This record gives sequence, structure tokens and C-alpha cells, in this order.
Amino acid sequence: QVQLVESGGGLVPTGGSLRLSCAASGSIFSINAMGWYRPDPGKRRELVAAITSDGTTHYADSVKGRFTISRDNAKNTVYLQMNSLKPEDTAVYYCHAEVRPRIGRTDNYWGQGTQVTVSS
Repeated sequence: QVQLVESGGGLVPTGGSLRLSCAASGSIFSINAMGWYRPDPGKRRELVAAITSDGTTHYADSVKGRFTISRDNAKNTVYLQMNSLKPEDTAVYYCHAEVRPRIGRTDNYWGQGTQVTVSS
């Protein structure tokens, strides 16, 4: 089994910054992509940012230029630096990881979510 433990959420004013962290632990051979999601207006989880094992990144248009995703492969940890936060960034942010427990198998895991609240 694999666990994803998130931290770093909180309450900040508009224009503030937060840094989210997500550490994976357990039966891990390697991790492919890691990313952060948040619910869209229809409550479906939409991708905020993702990063592959070789460092290729992808961002939602709404956060480009404000958020930066990074990872430490040695620590199986992904980070999300969020700057210039807006009230519409308020959400529960979920960490996701594509984990390979062994060669030939890939499983998807989610964190429990961390609340980010941006006051206007």
C-alpha cells in the first residue's frame, strides 16, 4: 500500500502565497507523474498542475505564471508553490501520484486533501 500525506494548506489574503507538500510512502518502486487537483464548479477534480518523473510540467491556464510545481524524487515528494493567490483559488487541493509498486504495474493514489482559503 501507498500513502500520500499532504501539508501546507491554510488561510491567506488575496495576493498571498502558500506552499503545498505531498509525500508518498509505502510500497514504491518508482513514481511516474505526480500532480495537484482541485474541484471544478461541477465538483469534478480538475488538474491544477502535474509533473512527470523527468521534470516535465503542465499547468491549468488559470494558474500559469502564478503556481510552480516541483518534485524531489529521492523523497517521493511533490510541491506546489502558489503565489499571487486569488479568492477563486479557494478549494481543497488533492495530491495524486501514479505509483509503480513493481515493474509492470501502475496504481493511482490520492491524498486526503488540504484546504486552501484565500480571503478577499
